[in-house]
Amino acid sequence: MTQVTTIPTTGGPRGVAHFLAPVIAGFFNGHPPVRLRAWDGSEAGPRDAPVVILRHRDALRHVVARPGELGLARAYVTGALDVEGDLTDALRRVGAGVRRHGTSSLAPREWVRAARVLLAVGAVGTPPPVPRGESRPRGPLHSRERDAAAVSHHYDAGNGIYSLLLDETMAYSCAYWPEDDPVATLADAQRAKLDLVCRELGLREGSRLLDVGCGWGSLALHAARAYGARVTAVTLSAAQRDHVAARIREEGLTDRVEVELRHYRDIDRAGFDAVATIEMGEHVGRDEYAPFARRLRSLLRPGGRLLVQQMSRGSDHPGGGPFIERYIAPDMHMRPLGETVTLLEDAGLEVTGVRSLRRHYVRTARSWAAELDRRYDDLVGLAGEETARVWRLYLAGGALAFEEGRMGVHQIAARRPAPEEIP
Repeated sequence: MTQVTTIPTTGGPRGVAHFLAPVIAGFFNGHPPVRLRAWDGSEAGPRDAPVVILRHRDALRHVVARPGELGLARAYVTGALDVEGDLTDALRRVGAGVRRHGTSSLAPREWVRAARVLLAVGAVGTPPPVPRGESRPRGPLHSRERDAAAVSHHYDAGNGIYSLLLDETMAYSCAYWPEDDPVATLADAQRAKLDLVCRELGLREGSRLLDVGCGWGSLALHAARAYGARVTAVTLSAAQRDHVAARIREEGLTDRVEVELRHYRDIDRAGFDAVATIEMGEHVGRDEYAPFARRLRSLLRPGGRLLVQQMSRGSDHPGGGPFIERYIAPDMHMRPLGETVTLLEDAGLEVTGVRSLRRHYVRTARSWAAELDRRYDDLVGLAGEETARVWRLYLAGGALAFEEGRMGVHQIAARRPAPEEIP
């Protein structure tokens, strides 16, 4: 990394942070939402604001190269930028400050002044390398090959990572805390969610269940073990397929559960009593969801039940974002709940109930984040510092998005009407 010494001071009233503070204030109507601590030891900004640490001028170069969320994410993931204290709380306070005071565009004269400051502190130069964990899928959007690559980016990162962060059920989706057991552990809450899904689907001995996007097999194994269902589980992740296959053998469920590496479009059986898709619909795509909903209907027998557990976004919020798109879920698309319900109904399904789990996802994400903090060094040793920082930012931001209602998650129960029920 090239060191630029345009400003020779080491802190004090003319340090890097003092040069940058007025520029930042200009973008936020004179109310900067953070306090800066720069690599030369200087600090400037509101004393009661979250402290953002610029460990190297590469933090600024990332933001100059890609202004906005992606540049900031790259700076954080690489460690050039850090946040003092609790990351979720810092993001919460910054967001509240921005909502309170708003943002502004700089006047031409202010842009000239900002450019001079950035040049003086060494923020202008060759952009730093993009973090290795960024995904840039290729090929036609939502082709089988691109979908497989997008899923592999996050879910094939290594079963060891998920074993470290998740509870013993290996459920990587929103848990459910029953009102009569509000202090249940995360594992208990995940089992309660699995029971809730199985009850909504009406599973009993011999029921044929299709689990679309089965993850690490928590639902498939639970449905077979606790309800006697015969389960076909499908995933696009080879790591997940291998994990589920091993669990099937270990638990002696080879006569009840089969797992396949298969795209939902290529499922070659139908007539299932029940179909579940748990937090997989977000990966289907904007234009592909209507055919997806019709495909789910076609897989059910007349009278069969469907359970869709899916994230949603508020009507005024985009959902996802550049960080999620590049580091977590390439090609993800979320829509408001009402749009999903309409698409399911347009596919010929009867929606019989909707349950909001948004508050439960706040608690779920916080539980994962707490486990990440507890085992952070283990994760660094297993996957590297950049990956650990990606997960920390992902869980902190995700918990906050659900907390503030910018994102939600719902269980949508539906059924395929029998022919005699259709006018």
